[in-house]
Amino acid sequence: MTAASTPDTRWYSLGMTAKIAVSLPDEQLASIRRAVKEGRAVSVSGFISAAVARAEREDSLAQLLDDLDRELGPVGPDDLTWADEALGLR
Repeated sequence: MTAASTPDTRWYSLGMTAKIAVSLPDEQLASIRRAVKEGRAVSVSGFISAAVARAEREDSLAQLLDDLDRELGPVGPDDLTWADEALGLR
């Protein structure tokens, strides 16, 4: 793209949204539309936005756990047994 054909995006704020097109299997789209109809999502866009936000949180948590493993070492069986007992799972 040349400078002349590059869109001027100086007005674009980080808080704004962009409209995009995505392709989904029919079953997924039907599920999303059902969630909207049943009031479990505000809109198709809202559903997808929430799913992306959830994936971002999961990625952040996975990164934190990887960082802790690198810093402190992996969780051992004794640690897991202690945690299970502390939580009343054993």
